[in-house]
Amino acid sequence: MRGEARHPGLLAREAFLLSTFTAESAAALPGLAWLQHRRRAAAESFSSSTLPSEKDEVWRYSRIDQLELDRFHPVGAGPGSPTDDPGPSPSDRMHALVDSIGPRSGLVVTINGVLATVASSVGDDLLTLGRATEHGEMEDLLGSVVTDPQDFLLLNDAFAIDPVIVDVRPNAVIDDPVVIIHVVGGKAGDAVFPRTVIRNGAGSTAGVVEIVVDMASGLLADVPSNGVRGSAPTLEHLVVPVTEIQVADDSSLAYVSVQALGSKTWQLAHQASTIGANATLQSFAVALGGSYARLRTDSALDGESGTSMLRAAFIGRDDQMLDFRTLQDHRAPRTTSDLLFMGAVADHSHSVYSGLIRVRRGAVRSDAMQTNHNLVLDEGAHADSVPNLDIEENDVKCSHGSTVGPVDEDQRYYLESRGVEPDTAERLIIAGFFENIADQVPIAGTRSMIGRALADRTGVHGA
Repeated sequence: MRGEARHPGLLAREAFLLSTFTAESAAALPGLAWLQHRRRAAAESFSSSTLPSEKDEVWRYSRIDQLELDRFHPVGAGPGSPTDDPGPSPSDRMHALVDSIGPRSGLVVTINGVLATVASSVGDDLLTLGRATEHGEMEDLLGSVVTDPQDFLLLNDAFAIDPVIVDVRPNAVIDDPVVIIHVVGGKAGDAVFPRTVIRNGAGSTAGVVEIVVDMASGLLADVPSNGVRGSAPTLEHLVVPVTEIQVADDSSLAYVSVQALGSKTWQLAHQASTIGANATLQSFAVALGGSYARLRTDSALDGESGTSMLRAAFIGRDDQMLDFRTLQDHRAPRTTSDLLFMGAVADHSHSVYSGLIRVRRGAVRSDAMQTNHNLVLDEGAHADSVPNLDIEENDVKCSHGSTVGPVDEDQRYYLESRGVEPDTAERLIIAGFFENIADQVPIAGTRSMIGRALADRTGVHGA
């Protein structure tokens, strides 16, 4: 009715219905019959549901009401093939980035969601890499961790072109990590939907590094190509990555994810894991870019004495928003989770951390810790921190805590009183703030890359 106030979610839904995010577009993407059926069902489910709103608890403090889906179109869903316009070639810079990580057991590269490179130095008896649809069990594996997709998970289900898999065989010991790079380029308005499935077989040990990077981001743009530094133009994209991780009984997985997207990009990411009995997941997330970049991390401890170690480091600049939501879900006895997320916000940037420790009935003697520390560097910056507990058992140990505050004035005074310039003093304090968590990156080869990226964001190189 004219003059009637409209709910933001309804307005967004109307825009969606006029967009190219349709069931027909999803079903037209290439793939096996079961995958095309899955895509159509997901698109239909998304189109019949209500878009999330900032009024929803899990989207509080976010910018989701500002997302205009009709500004974006899924890559590969329109005329032509998904690779008709891949944008500038990232090959030289991408290989330089990979080489900076050090030795690797395998490499998977997608460009705008399309598989471009698969290489492995490990035998098939230990490791399978590549296009997930070529894996015999993929119909059952895809969606086996994220079993109840909602909101933008459904969009990923509908428009993921080339889901990729890392399948570590039972009892395999793989010393060097598998490196996965999802490159985002192409045209303004492209929507890209990377999808990764990682299965760590029983008794195995492995590591995975997963990087989502924009052609315009520093991780690629600042790496020389043929001896010349340069960058691609910053374009507006929508990136919706989903990673499903299975850590089977008695296995150990180290997982590092790096988000380095352009300054105009919207990211809506989801990482979900299941952890078996006596199994361990060490996860470290780094968030650097994006206009609005959201990462939801769900960690389900399904087996007795399973352990998850969740870490994240992030730095906000300009007016960007970095948004983190976590779930430590204890479903079995004697499980352990330890979460530490640390970030800094500068200029007019905004960060959000909202986490939940859930201990279900029967998960006796569970031990859970949740900690979030935030450093606010400028008056125009802001950080929200909301830790939560949901405990259904008595014989458990759970704790949570958070801090939000400026640079410590006593530390600043100490340095300046010894002749350190104010700007340099602040950079040194920020570097010290991140030093402890940076040492906890579980894959050694990525530590220097992550350290350089954090230093670039804070200006610590000038110290």
